[in-house]
Amino acid sequence: MSEVFEFNRAILRRPGVSVVKGLRAGGGPDPEFADVVAEHAGYAAALAGAGLELTMLDPLEAFPDAIFVEDPALVFPEGAIILKPGAPSREVEGEFLRSTLNALFDQVLDLPRGYADGGDVLVMPDKALIGLSARTTREGAEALIEALAVLGYRGEVAATPAEVLHLKTASSLLDAETVLSTRALAATGIFAGYRVIEVPEGEEGGANVLRVNDRVIAGAGYPRILELLDQHGLNVEALQNAAIAAIDAGFTCMSLRWKLKA
Repeated sequence: MSEVFEFNRAILRRPGVSVVKGLRAGGGPDPEFADVVAEHAGYAAALAGAGLELTMLDPLEAFPDAIFVEDPALVFPEGAIILKPGAPSREVEGEFLRSTLNALFDQVLDLPRGYADGGDVLVMPDKALIGLSARTTREGAEALIEALAVLGYRGEVAATPAEVLHLKTASSLLDAETVLSTRALAATGIFAGYRVIEVPEGEEGGANVLRVNDRVIAGAGYPRILELLDQHGLNVEALQNAAIAAIDAGFTCMSLRWKLKA
């Protein structure tokens, strides 16, 4: 897994009008649709600017959260896995990715049992950490480990604090040796062997950043995180994401990314 942040292809889905009714753990008002569209467009432009060829799918109005394509699937150069998110309203979303994945990958696997959400899967150089949450069950995590093994990857189950919605809402891979993490998640010890940069108190909402090739996409509204990333020597691209964050989403979940081998 030495190339876990090297990508040249990505799948995205345009937001439908229903996106403003997306799931959220903390309540709050609906974001403005125009703001979600603008932030999604900025994100797509950032991926294209990083050298990725984009496959853009049409909106799914019946599924408000469908723009978050990384929750119902995982992709790797060797193949794809269609997942089953634990939120009832999202359980079948993977079926609407199947035809696209079949066209782009030689091997497309299904999660054989349980529930697993891509937002709980942090792919690292030596393993894929699978966080248990309200949307990823132990049965689903163990089944995902079996599917990952078919593609040649090692999975490991990780317990997360109760307040963590998804593993990747509270942590991100910055480079081959470094993780950005909230203090509460780092304290669990699941990142043993990695350098951990802790998110400053009050900026926990910015823990989800996305390393893509030579740059890190991060939220513009988290100045202390941006400063830490800059101090670490990373090439940071700050994007507006307040509307997306209002529906419990971050940068990793809005695309499926992989490196197509020559």
